[in-house]
Amino acid sequence: MFAIRGQTCYIYALVPNSFHPVTVYVMRREILKKVRRVVVKIGSRVLTLENNGLDREFMKQLAAQIARLKGEGREVVIVSSGAVAAGRKELGIAGKPRTIPQKQAAAAIGQSRLMWAYEEAFSAHGHKVAQILLTGDDLSDRLRFLNARSTIETLLACGVIPIINENDTVVVDEIKFGDNDNLSALVTNLTEAGLLVILTDIDGFYDADPRTNSNAQLIPLVESITRKVEHAAGGSASTVGTGGMVTKLAAAKKAGRFGVPTMMVNGKSPEILERAMAGEEVGTRSTGGTASRSAGRMGLNSPGGSSHTPTPRWQSLSATKAAKSRQSSATSTGMRSSIEII
Repeated sequence: MFAIRGQTCYIYALVPNSFHPVTVYVMRREILKKVRRVVVKIGSRVLTLENNGLDREFMKQLAAQIARLKGEGREVVIVSSGAVAAGRKELGIAGKPRTIPQKQAAAAIGQSRLMWAYEEAFSAHGHKVAQILLTGDDLSDRLRFLNARSTIETLLACGVIPIINENDTVVVDEIKFGDNDNLSALVTNLTEAGLLVILTDIDGFYDADPRTNSNAQLIPLVESITRKVEHAAGGSASTVGTGGMVTKLAAAKKAGRFGVPTMMVNGKSPEILERAMAGEEVGTRSTGGTASRSAGRMGLNSPGGSSHTPTPRWQSLSATKAAKSRQSSATSTGMRSSIEII
């Protein structure tokens, strides 16, 4: 089953072989055509080279794919890793930064390099990009959540591509998302997207680590993310990223709670984003839940909300953290997400 914001398409039958493969492809393609807004999460290992520099050629190819998707009338929101990886080389740091100050310093250097690379890649296709840096407090406080949503909606209405990252230069554990996989799932809710596509460095989710087990089998569809599935995902073997397949499955699970399906594909494969959106059998799909988290149901259009709606992100935090967030918002009325249009 493959659900897109309240629309359900059965692309795999409960009884094996009850759908012809061609029928499955056509149905998947038709339902993906209905997706107008997509969140694309790009991992550090996809964005960077072995020497820690940004892979400019990949970024150019990705920009070309996104430009063509926009030409089809789709809206694309990017959640991008890579700032810390891009900046650590300038600090002479080998491997992951060991301290928070090191990570923050690397991010401060890397963010400008990352955004310049995106600007260069997209300007070749006549598109502008905007940088949006978020912390956990931006999505846990209702007013700041709405401010961030309003900004993103305005950018999209103007044809600008939002590029979102965690604000690593100021983030601490109390307001940290944890990783950009988690952030991308939250952004699907923030933007009311219809699909989350995670670009990673392997072909999808396997029943074992394909880098160490030659018998590992790709799993094309994950309908339920159980503990057994999470155990099979293992950890992160990356020296440039903070997440592994476990965090990607967690993101898919969280996006599913928002009624958003997830696709995990190999970002280095040629034209992978377009192929995935065209309904080609690539990567791993995780089906979204049936619950809708539209602005109306979350009470975002009215101050009071509804007692029958799913619990919004900002109400799911502990009372202590929520109180601190409200106090911070009240004493810093000019505070907004860090945004820059390039």
